[in-house]
Amino acid sequence: MAAAVAAPANGPPLAAPPAAPKDDALADLLPSEEDLLYEEELLRNPYSLRMWLRYLDARKSASPRKRYLLYERALNALPGSYKLWHAYLAERLTAVRGLAPNHPSMEALNNTFERAMVSMHKMPRIWIMYLEFMLGQRFITRTRRLFDRALMSLPVTQHERVWPLYLRFIGQPGIPMETAVRVYRRYLKLEPTHSEEFIAYLKIKQLWGEAAKRLAGVVNDEGFRSLEGKSKHQLWLELCDMVTKHPNEVKDMKVEAILRSGIRRFTDEVGRLWTSLADYFIRRGMFERARDVYEEGLTSVITVRDFSLVYDALTQFEESLISAKMEQAAEEEPAEEDGGDGEDFLLTDTGDDLDLRLARLEHLMERRPELLSSVMLRQNPHNVHEWHKRAKIFQANPTKQILCYTEAVRTVDPDKATGKPHTLWVAFAKLYERHGDLPNARIIFEKAVQARFKFVDDLATVWCEWAEMELRHKNFKRALEVMRRATQRPARPRTREEEAGLPVQDRLYRSLKLWSFYVDLEESLGTLESTKEVYEAILDLRIATPQIVLNYASYMLENKFFEEAFRVYERGIALFKYPHVKDIWTAYLTQFVQRYGGKKVERARDLFRQAIDEAPPEESRPLFLAFAKYEEEHGLARNAMQIYDQAVKKVPESERLALYDIYIARASEFFGIGKVREVYEGAIEAQPPYALTDGDTRTLCMRYASLERRLGEIDRARAILIHAASLADPRSEKDFWAEWNAFEVKHGNEDTFREMLRIKRSVAAAFSQAHFNTTIIDAAAMRAEGVGAPTPAGPGAGDKRKREDGLDDMAALEAAVAGGAAAPPAPALEPGTRVKGFVSAGVIQQGKEGGEAAGAAGAAAPANPEELELAEDGDEGEAAGEGDGVQLEQQAVPEAVFGSLAKKARTDE
Repeated sequence: MAAAVAAPANGPPLAAPPAAPKDDALADLLPSEEDLLYEEELLRNPYSLRMWLRYLDARKSASPRKRYLLYERALNALPGSYKLWHAYLAERLTAVRGLAPNHPSMEALNNTFERAMVSMHKMPRIWIMYLEFMLGQRFITRTRRLFDRALMSLPVTQHERVWPLYLRFIGQPGIPMETAVRVYRRYLKLEPTHSEEFIAYLKIKQLWGEAAKRLAGVVNDEGFRSLEGKSKHQLWLELCDMVTKHPNEVKDMKVEAILRSGIRRFTDEVGRLWTSLADYFIRRGMFERARDVYEEGLTSVITVRDFSLVYDALTQFEESLISAKMEQAAEEEPAEEDGGDGEDFLLTDTGDDLDLRLARLEHLMERRPELLSSVMLRQNPHNVHEWHKRAKIFQANPTKQILCYTEAVRTVDPDKATGKPHTLWVAFAKLYERHGDLPNARIIFEKAVQARFKFVDDLATVWCEWAEMELRHKNFKRALEVMRRATQRPARPRTREEEAGLPVQDRLYRSLKLWSFYVDLEESLGTLESTKEVYEAILDLRIATPQIVLNYASYMLENKFFEEAFRVYERGIALFKYPHVKDIWTAYLTQFVQRYGGKKVERARDLFRQAIDEAPPEESRPLFLAFAKYEEEHGLARNAMQIYDQAVKKVPESERLALYDIYIARASEFFGIGKVREVYEGAIEAQPPYALTDGDTRTLCMRYASLERRLGEIDRARAILIHAASLADPRSEKDFWAEWNAFEVKHGNEDTFREMLRIKRSVAAAFSQAHFNTTIIDAAAMRAEGVGAPTPAGPGAGDKRKREDGLDDMAALEAAVAGGAAAPPAPALEPGTRVKGFVSAGVIQQGKEGGEAAGAAGAAAPANPEELELAEDGDEGEAAGEGDGVQLEQQAVPEAVFGSLAKKARTDE
């Protein structure tokens, strides 16, 4: 038993309780009666881990010294047991929690951990417990060496459990910076993706050199992925800021190469990177180098934003230098003038360059428009408008303008140009012209006409500008010579397919713009023959426009060559079709009639007929009117009527009414009322496609009726109104019915007024969208009220009627229609009709016995199944009066109603 309680051979002796007596301490450590069972079992099998654990579990309430003794005995028997060591160390850690680092128990536990590491050196959990315990003791060197031992003992797959504690250790205050840096370098060999943590630590410790190198390595590593979500662009900008703000700490790095590489890679931050590079040289005191960098940036940026950034930075840099220089000059006391003879005045350098710096700043501000123009041209060197703006900047310096235009015409590619490249050549030549140097201006034009252009019109404009320059300086012969050169035709005619791939110089002779300018020059400066040759050349090349033809003919008319002018018109008519030939025909016919009048009637008629035949319907009206007018003045009125008759058939439908108005007026003037009636009737009775619209026909009928009324033909006027009534919906065309109503009030009688109302109802029914058969509706209503056949009696009568009503309604309606004439009239209906309030057109109610006659006629009149129930205000009143038996009296019709017919009747009597 003494051996059992003795201290383990492989460890230090157990610490004895400080205040207890020796016998009591020994008695406390000896096994008790309850322990004999476990002791006997352990004597038989001392290597049973389960028994040792049961023994320890049973003695939970024992003193710590006794439990520590049991753990030591167990570990002496089982030194490789992880469970025992972990439980033992955990219990010891709990016991020393809160003690000072210099307490003896802390060192005793350190020794215990060291004994545990003999067999537990591959267990990461034991190492972590040891390392955490050591972190609390604040022993820097000892802790660092312990971490190194742990990393060397554990396999590399377990290092990730150790490094977080190691990083926490070097992050504690008081850790030497060199130690932390070295530890981080080792950590990055295991976890290179955590470089940003190291860089952040270096920034905190202001180790800018090491941070810049690490950040540069991260930026150059194509496979690096930021754990903080930063892009390569952000890392680049961070590196640029770091190396520029701390130039003295990063002397070992090639800062300029780094920044220039960023400028090439990140085009959206070019301005910022240029200013960063210049700022780097400024912080190093290399001001001239910084100024060179600014100038290089101004001449290389391609956006206005970057230009503004670099330009503002350069301006501030120059202003800061001037301010510093002025402050330095104000602080220095003026040196006393010595009494020398001044022989060394030229050799003395006072260092006062303030004036130079001011001049440099002023020159920089004057160059801003030029530099900005350069930026715009670097964006698009083929922008013609920007080249013109750049030339205007140098307006006070002709030499720079010449250089600008020279560079422009050499740089701009016609195929890629934005704008019109030929304007550069023209402006270049006008520059020499403004300064009175015509020979050089001609040289520029000579080079311009040989330059490459995309469009023929551009080259033609250059030739025209050349000729205009000669005209401005009164060189008329030279201008004509220039245009002859420009319009020179090839020796062999070429088709347009052959010319498709040729340069614009070989296709210039087809330019209408050039020929138009040339013909204007010939008309003003040349002879009649030369002008005719130019016009004929234009017609031969088939590039003429209707305006060219009209100008040619007008020119010949001015020179009294009338037949030549008419021949030109004929050629123009052969060249063009409608609508382009319209003006040519108008001018041709006008000039021909004006020239010959009635001398060549048949030729004029042929021309008019040809023009009318070729003209589309919408363009034919002016020609018809001109033809008819010609016949009226120089031909036959009968032919004019035929022309008008043809015209109303050919012109569009929308123009026929106006043409009929002219036709009727002319017919009335030349042939009287008979021809007018013929025209009216022909217009009203015309069938498609020559017919008028319903509205135009109605308007024409109203005019015709008004004419007949003025002539006293009341019946004819009424017949015309009746004919037009079918085209006038009473709901929309109220003017027509109001006019007819006024007509009947003034010229009609009661019968004609009733007839008008009947027609009005019929027309309204015809225009109605829902047209019902009123007879069938009345029959169905009568049967529903029991007015039809008698109800059958008997026991099955009710069922039979129900079956008939519910199952064969259509048969009942048909039977009602068939027996409508024999059915007894309803009490509410008037005699002679089946529709309430309707007056039949065949019933005549006049005279004193009108009531009886009406009843007899109504009884004799057959029932009309198609009669409609359409009541009118006045008609309903009359019908109601008849139903009440009111007798109508006959009154004398005023003579004013009959007009001239009354006088004629009295004369006949």
